[in-house]
Amino acid sequence: MDLLRAEQARTLHGITQTNLPAAFGGVPMFDERVPLANPSVADPESVGADVTKILASGMLTNGSYVRRLEQEAAEYLGVRNCVAVSSCTAGLMLIMRASELSGDVVVPSFTFAATAHAVQWNGLRPVFAEVSPESLTLSADSARAACGVRTSAILATHVYGNPCDIEGLTEVARSNGIRLFFDAAHAFGSIHNGDHAGNFGDAEVFSLSPTKVLVAAEGGIIATNDDMLAERCRIGRDYGNPGDYNCLFVGLNARMSELHAAVALNSLSDLEDRILERNDLASLYRHQLEPVRGISFPVIAPGDRSTYKDLTIQIDESEYGLDADGLADALRAEGVESRRYYSPPVHAMKAYRTMASTNGRLASTEAISRGVLSIPLWTGMGAERVRLISHSISRIGTFVRLARSQREASARRLVTAAIPTIS
Repeated sequence: MDLLRAEQARTLHGITQTNLPAAFGGVPMFDERVPLANPSVADPESVGADVTKILASGMLTNGSYVRRLEQEAAEYLGVRNCVAVSSCTAGLMLIMRASELSGDVVVPSFTFAATAHAVQWNGLRPVFAEVSPESLTLSADSARAACGVRTSAILATHVYGNPCDIEGLTEVARSNGIRLFFDAAHAFGSIHNGDHAGNFGDAEVFSLSPTKVLVAAEGGIIATNDDMLAERCRIGRDYGNPGDYNCLFVGLNARMSELHAAVALNSLSDLEDRILERNDLASLYRHQLEPVRGISFPVIAPGDRSTYKDLTIQIDESEYGLDADGLADALRAEGVESRRYYSPPVHAMKAYRTMASTNGRLASTEAISRGVLSIPLWTGMGAERVRLISHSISRIGTFVRLARSQREASARRLVTAAIPTIS
């Protein structure tokens, strides 16, 4: 960081040892590290009892716990079919394989790499499109422009649990006669216009990994109202084997274990309470940070509900005083963990550079990626931690701007003193 050294900083007007940011010689805000995420299980003893029962039964896959999870998830989401799988990535791979796609699939670049990986693993070509600067989800206009004669599907992402532009993307898919899927990894519990994520497009796939709101340790759920697609995904998760070992197509071993299903069922039991708590904490973050110069948030459309799988802020370096990496370093010194979701964007990753030139430049995505930082949000973290983290972000920015202002004033005085007096 291009700033005054800590010993010089203490001479700044209004800055004392007690309010000096830790990165510049002050005392850290937290004695113990505040993690970015902290998975919670409603009743660990109940999970333990279920695990004992499962192990005693000898039925570790394809059993009653997986079937019960699929039924309860379908009831919660209001969809006809849920298919439990080993991961969201495997689920994304399966829906495309089961749909017998070919050619190109339009995807956002501002997403987790697995979105594009699932396309690539199917021998399809990801075509990267821009996201909306407001919602950070796939822009319908950019998706429309990216569609061509080879396009067979759109795969959009509910980023951070914020629902996509469902109507816009649905219109693009229908007008082009192509499939519409959603990477809903973050969105189990998200709502758009009164309907849960899981009801949109041809299929949506949720993640149940440790950083998600619904947790299975590892796992995923495919949700769809297309009965035939659901059945092909069930067959596909077991190598494409319909039961007679005469595989219908090249599938995967993507079964969810009974043990993971038991954890997920326990997590599902208090999901609504946890989503409401996350929204309350997110509202408090917004209230605390909206007055801070250079800090803004993705826009949640009126009537929509995000799960806030991540609480992500956007940083304008020219206003705040530090870039996203600089703030991440300063928060680490305070004892606060953060992540750059998503930096770099997928099209800039080494794995995709060979096709970046043919996909075009994504100026908006690249600008958004430079400024995002996800900060802690988890069940039970409490309002006081939110206030202290927000205060840390505020005082870091204030200190940096004050330090630079004083340095610039000193530089001006030196220049003025060096100019000869004209008589």
